Amino acid sequence: MTETAPARLAATVLLARDGAEGVEIFMVVRHREIDFASGALVFPGGSIDPGDRDPRLRSRSDGADQLDDDRLSVHVAAAREAFEECGVLYARESGSATIISGRRAAELGDKYRQALEKNEIGMADLAETENLRLALDELVPFAHWITPRPLPKRFDTHFFLARAPHDHTLEHDGSEAVDSVWITPRQVTEDADNGRRTVIFATRLNVERVGESGTVGEALDRARAARITTVLPEIEKTANGRILRIPIESGYGKSEFHLHGGPGGAKLANKT
Repeated sequence: MTETAPARLAATVLLARDGAEGVEIFMVVRHREIDFASGALVFPGGSIDPGDRDPRLRSRSDGADQLDDDRLSVHVAAAREAFEECGVLYARESGSATIISGRRAAELGDKYRQALEKNEIGMADLAETENLRLALDELVPFAHWITPRPLPKRFDTHFFLARAPHDHTLEHDGSEAVDSVWITPRQVTEDADNGRRTVIFATRLNVERVGESGTVGEALDRARAARITTVLPEIEKTANGRILRIPIESGYGKSEFHLHGGPGGAKLANKT
């Protein structure tokens, strides 16, 4: 009997803004040499780092009061990944109610992003040195997915939705991510269906869910009101592809999806 691979705790963030055609999401293209979702269009994110559990973070974070230690580390990881991979920093100067300026975020990015990526420092070090408070209250829990049991590389991923600060310049890091784009949910699904982009299943369903809202404000309100159900998909192989089942109460409209293509670039054949 094959042992089930453990699922690594991870966080990812859907950075959103209002555009001319509705909500737009900032997405990055994964480097093709990375062993998970290589070449795919994804949300910024990654596994929890040891520094995300630094006890100093609780007193340096807005929105930490209702979070246990595990949930706090996941929120911190989401904020860190957004900063490392995109340059957006959800933080406030101590005593301020507003997010730091884009100029300040860029200066801090030049100073700290590489050190964070190399695990030379943690977010607690950045916050203490620069007298900042992490604005974790800006990150709204959106979904929770666990990679199916048969797969060898598994993640226990918490998704967050956040409004991108209007004056922060978002750009990919050129390391794990080799390209980036502001894109509407409709364009993501059209590109995936036409083979122009690789979009993994969980990414696609969460993109489509954001696209049900006409504005970022509406999407955030819906996320705050929703009850998050953990999604651990069950996969059945058939002669015509795969059937993937998720809980109907998870909020994606259907519980059964027919897929064709490989795991990384699977397309929805239909929904039932």
